[in-house]
Amino acid sequence: MNGDHPPMKRVSKRTPCPVCGRPDWCLVAEDGTAAICPRISEGSVAQCGDAGWLHVLEDRPADAARRRRRTVRLDAAEKQDFGPMAKRFIARQKQPALGALAKELGVSVESLARLGIGWSDEHGAWTFPMSDAKGDVTGIRLRSPDGRKWAVLGSRDGLFVPRDLAFDGRLLVCEGPTDTAALLGLGFEAVGRPSCAGGTRQVCELAQRQQVPEVVIVADNGEPGVRGAESLASTLILYCPAVRIICPPDEIGDARAWVQAGATYDVVLGTIEAAPVRRLTIGRSES
Repeated sequence: MNGDHPPMKRVSKRTPCPVCGRPDWCLVAEDGTAAICPRISEGSVAQCGDAGWLHVLEDRPADAARRRRRTVRLDAAEKQDFGPMAKRFIARQKQPALGALAKELGVSVESLARLGIGWSDEHGAWTFPMSDAKGDVTGIRLRSPDGRKWAVLGSRDGLFVPRDLAFDGRLLVCEGPTDTAALLGLGFEAVGRPSCAGGTRQVCELAQRQQVPEVVIVADNGEPGVRGAESLASTLILYCPAVRIICPPDEIGDARAWVQAGATYDVVLGTIEAAPVRRLTIGRSES
């Protein structure tokens, strides 16, 4: 690291990554104010090459240490039992606070509820369950009231899948739960990836399992988002008959910002219809 950043050290089981909750690959600043996570891009301030995405955590190291202690406070049995844990968190969330969060994010309360949002007193954060293609909860993403994002210790990345999702038409795939909520609020069927480079296997399995006729990847603007969308599309065409990629307008970063800027169902639909359809083509070699 250069002189503009605090010294970094590898995470461990004792001090897991404060962004994704995992004990390997990630880096955390010695003073607890920043982390580099290769798994989660949402909420980052910059990409640090192949090392991952830089997340600014806290101005005060003591607060970062307290947050890490809250993360590891759950007992060993509970850490692996994410389905019941998600239900407990849902039961703890209070409607007035949820309404305030929805207003702050520019999404609907109904969309957040469909995504299974809850509240964790242990972490002082909102909770979003992540699921595999079968619908089993594999982990829980956390979002603090001031916008920091990390995960319950032991979580495995999965998809943000709303309840009562229809798979018989077009399915939109975006990044993160709040972008998903924004698109659900417009009337689209949508799921969220855990990051711009994550969730490929789960998306492909979901498309194959549910026999989805068309998937539209809604990429974040910028090189990492577009690169991640292209990578997903190149694999997804093996499992889905039709795949498209769209982005918000150049000056808008992601799907939620697009909706906040005034995008309607018809605006997004027009962008989808104008995007080329990608299909698997098998050429015949010349003998």
